[in-house]
Amino acid sequence: TTLSRFLTTMRAASFTLLALALVVTNVPDATAFAPQPSAFSRTSCVNSKVIVSQVKAENAEEAVSLSESNIVSSRRDILRTAAASAMGFAALSSPFLPANAATKVTGSSDGNLPDFPSEAVRSYLQYRGSLQISADYYIWELQEKMTDVDEWGEIGQLFRVNNNKGQGQPSRIERDFVNPMRILGLSMDPDVADSLRDSQFAFEKAMSKISKATAGYRRDLSVEIEPTAIPMAKEGWDEGRQALNSFFVTLNEATGLDELRTIPPAGPNQ
Repeated sequence: TTLSRFLTTMRAASFTLLALALVVTNVPDATAFAPQPSAFSRTSCVNSKVIVSQVKAENAEEAVSLSESNIVSSRRDILRTAAASAMGFAALSSPFLPANAATKVTGSSDGNLPDFPSEAVRSYLQYRGSLQISADYYIWELQEKMTDVDEWGEIGQLFRVNNNKGQGQPSRIERDFVNPMRILGLSMDPDVADSLRDSQFAFEKAMSKISKATAGYRRDLSVEIEPTAIPMAKEGWDEGRQALNSFFVTLNEATGLDELRTIPPAGPNQ
């Protein structure tokens, strides 16, 4: 009958919604929410079809009502759980809470650096990562180019300033090494700044030696290599290594963090 099909459809829909609610709310047993079968349906039916139809109609209305109430209850549970989670997340991420509400900043190991000027803290946190990446390039890529004359054309590109359309762009050596060293030195207290500046000047001097030793050589240009060119390039690389190490050691001692790794000397034990 039409009523039976309606009841079957409503029961299927209610169980689908209840299954979704159970997945979200992690309720292990769904039997408590299911409409209980009528006692009348388990007994033998001996009455007339009219009485049976009336009883089925009453049970159908009761089952639909129970299913709707259970669905509403499960929806309320889901919304209540979601609201509580959202409120907890909002409380943790609220900008109006103090910064140390969940985690207390204890000192320099947490990036606080209380003894540093604010500009020095900002500069250090900005450039410590990029300087270490530049140091890795210095040891793993630039070092190999010192003895490979075919790579000297690429070394020349490291020192070339781009003046495209009148807008001067710094060379890669300036951008990746010298400028961060200069900014960090200018932001520090005078006693630390003097040591950093000395290391910066020593590094620039070493880079000038490399540039002079490798200038004029390219892979596609057949030029006689001077006997002193390769030793001079290697010497400039080692002097630059020592200057970078001096800069890193000064920063590590000033911050107390010992984050910047120094560059070992050339050799098989690198």
